[in-house]
Amino acid sequence: MITAKGYGTKHSFTDLKPYQFERQEAGAHEVEIEVLYCGVCHSDIHQAKNEWSNTVYPCVPGHEIVGRITRVGAHVGKHAVGDLVGVGCMIDSCRQCEPCKSGEENYCESPNSWLATYNGPMVPASQADGENIYGRDNTFGGYSDIVTVNEDFVLKIPAGLTPEVAAPILCAGVTTYSPLKHWQVKAGDKVGVLGFGGLGHMAAKIAKAMGAEVTVFTRTKEKLDEAARLGFAGVLEDDKKALEQLAMSFDFMLSTVPEKHDINPFIALLKRDATICVVGALDTMKGVDNQELAFHRKNVSGSLIGSLADTQEVLDFCAEHGIGPDIEIIPIQQINDAYKKVIKGDVRFRYVIDMASLKDEKDDFATF
Repeated sequence: MITAKGYGTKHSFTDLKPYQFERQEAGAHEVEIEVLYCGVCHSDIHQAKNEWSNTVYPCVPGHEIVGRITRVGAHVGKHAVGDLVGVGCMIDSCRQCEPCKSGEENYCESPNSWLATYNGPMVPASQADGENIYGRDNTFGGYSDIVTVNEDFVLKIPAGLTPEVAAPILCAGVTTYSPLKHWQVKAGDKVGVLGFGGLGHMAAKIAKAMGAEVTVFTRTKEKLDEAARLGFAGVLEDDKKALEQLAMSFDFMLSTVPEKHDINPFIALLKRDATICVVGALDTMKGVDNQELAFHRKNVSGSLIGSLADTQEVLDFCAEHGIGPDIEIIPIQQINDAYKKVIKGDVRFRYVIDMASLKDEKDDFATF
């Protein structure tokens, strides 16, 4: 076993605190990674606070991990000691179901679905008739100094990306790239992005790099200014006149808003046969006007993160096109304040934790 140190919580109502725990040493097909940077995703907050009612405690968040391999198992062939690599939302899947065999591990249909980088199987044993194909009910994420991961679920960070910029691409990047790719967004398409936070600004950058004309929809004047600074047209969500002028004009829309919200005003903006895809909110959404859908054969859909192939593609795509998230680097000691600012929408646009700051930790590492 390996002694690991990080930040975690044992309750939904307590802050993240220094936490010491154990990880398995690298097995034959696994690598050990010294974590250099870890992005802060809004889902980390949902999970730490049990807002999806599925959190396994203790909870050590973090699924936007970039680090350097320090040890490889005896049969590892894809990576070597010293490689700069990334780990996203998944660290394993069943490998046997149809989605897994077709390279879409993020839609794993096994009884437990895929194994999340933290919080254990997506479908816990209690919801799978007591079955747990992975043999563990909890996993600990990248708010820590070291992770152990199967080599198949480790991504290569291309030379064109710095490690701190690469980190959020492993979730925010692939979560937006995957639907843009699936619905075949191309040069000349008109794309709308609803929400302009961590996911939204990546969606806008990626769609623009694909050649699309991008319009951002946001609730605040400040975000309109940010959109303009980054070269995007912007519209306030409650500007009814502006929305009316954009009716039936978009080839694709992507909602990145992380809470429940009404998508009906934006369905009206879609062209015939066009799609609005919701990736930000994992909630029961307000009902849609089916007349609006039926009369123009429009589509409402969802998309869940992205496959391993999608994740490697978006890393390479961002390196090739010279794009990446706008980030603010913080020490781990500021994580609780960072959560508060993310909830308020005060971050532009993605916090990234410098995990070297763990070495400066003055508090004792609890074992919960």
